[in-house]
Amino acid sequence: MDSDYRGEIIVALHNETEKDELVSAGERIAQLVIAPYLKAEFSETDTLSDTARGEGGFGSTGKK
Repeated sequence: MDSDYRGEIIVALHNETEKDELVSAGERIAQLVIAPYLKAEFSETDTLSDTARGEGGFGSTGKK
C-alpha cells in the first residue's frame, strides 16, 4: 500500500497487431477504479466449526 504516492500514473500500451494506431492527446484509453485496500489476517486450523449457512452445500443461498 502506498497511500502517500503523489506521482504520475502511467498507462502502458501495447499494440499486438501489424496496424499502426494513433493515440491523440485527450483520448480516453484507460479507466481507474479507486477501491479500499483491505489487509486480512489468516488463522490456520485443522477443522472448521459447523454453520447454519453451510448446510446447503457450496454456492447455496439456503433458500429452497
